[in-house]
Amino acid sequence: MLPLSLYDSIESAWCPGCGNFPMLKAFKQALAELEIRPQDLVVVSAIGQSSKFPHYLKCNTFNGIHGRALPVATGIRLANPGLKVVVTVGDGDQYGEGGNHLLAAFRRNPDLTLVVHNNQIYALTKGQASPTSDQGTKDTLHPQGVPYPPLHPLALAVAQDCSWVGRSFAGMPQHLTEMYKKALTHKGMAFLEVLQPCVSFNKINTYEWYRQRVYEVETRPDYAPGDELWAYRVAKEWGERIPIGVIYLNPRPTLEESFPQLKDGPLAGRLPERPLAELLAEFS
Repeated sequence: MLPLSLYDSIESAWCPGCGNFPMLKAFKQALAELEIRPQDLVVVSAIGQSSKFPHYLKCNTFNGIHGRALPVATGIRLANPGLKVVVTVGDGDQYGEGGNHLLAAFRRNPDLTLVVHNNQIYALTKGQASPTSDQGTKDTLHPQGVPYPPLHPLALAVAQDCSWVGRSFAGMPQHLTEMYKKALTHKGMAFLEVLQPCVSFNKINTYEWYRQRVYEVETRPDYAPGDELWAYRVAKEWGERIPIGVIYLNPRPTLEESFPQLKDGPLAGRLPERPLAELLAEFS
């Protein structure tokens, strides 16, 4: 196991009590146990409090524009399959602005890990409803309450045949560490949603609110993550009982395996077959 201090970076600027803190600690623990070195890791994010996550890690990072982390991460992975590529984004960023990229990634199955911090609000801009806010949630944009039901991202992932779908909770560090490890070692797209309370702008979905509701899905007597219809029904479960754990497993060929150009190894470091000036001349 590698030392946790290997991944230390600058001090964070999150609010005291933010769910991002246990997420960062559990992520470092998973990296250390899996012995993934900082130089072999790329963490990609976009915009939001969750997207500050790579700022506080010592590794390769890319901080892009709102909702666009997945296409950047996919490009990095295609260029250099030797890197472990992780995307860390928020519910507003990925399910809102980045919704179309999410659908494309589920379908393409790039070999990367997507971690969505779901606090059911836009925290960076001080608490507007996000696609996962419960119906009736009141905020500055919806003083009479959000009039429509929330998105079910895990059910969407199952319906789109994402090859690994799971959920954890920031208030259960050991469970979260194990889920990170399972997602990081999956071949293909691993989609891990983490229920992450926002102590400043969401006074409803608190740590205690989740502790009264989450249960480990593997304890179900009918546990069958390889069964699509079973997984879809479980992924839709939300309210008095909220499942956490591995909900869907659908091993299939990755995006990288569909490119014959990559059969001889990564593009990174490979010399072009023709001079660059000659290629550019074709488009002048």
